[in-house]
Amino acid sequence: MTSDSNTENPGDDAAADNAGYGDLWARPGFLIRRLHQLHVSIFIEECKAFDVTPVQYAVLSVLYRGTALDQVSVAAEVGIDRNNAADVLRRLDRRGFVERVASDRDRRAKLNRITDAGRRFVEDAHEAMEAAQDRFTGALSARDRARLMELLQRVMMDINDAGRAPLNTGDGHG
Repeated sequence: MTSDSNTENPGDDAAADNAGYGDLWARPGFLIRRLHQLHVSIFIEECKAFDVTPVQYAVLSVLYRGTALDQVSVAAEVGIDRNNAADVLRRLDRRGFVERVASDRDRRAKLNRITDAGRRFVEDAHEAMEAAQDRFTGALSARDRARLMELLQRVMMDINDAGRAPLNTGDGHG
């Protein structure tokens, strides 16, 4: 393939010329990182009326289940480190979406619980969040989207323990 040929994949020439050294399009990590950037951008745009980040919405979604959780448990449910969880929880607390309550088991321990305002916020923002997800995978058929989700979950589960902040998967991992 020559450099003046019409290509659909910008990485094609690099793969041919560099035998894999320069072909970012052949690296799953590169593509996933780029997709993450695009997802955050789309999410922020679709949810701009709610002034919420994907991680903040994830934390609220976890707490929306109804169980009050300590900071470490919140971090494990979302797959972020506990310092990031503390920062997110502080921001959500300032907005009145989360409150800290004493644990029934250990009065010294603080649990985080979603407030009524936080529940309403999750419900109000849900449609915008869904629009972001639909827009993100809009090029895929329903079948391809289901397959993508299956593959992403399989890869994530297989390497979950390799991360700094393993996700609590409910299967004893993370």
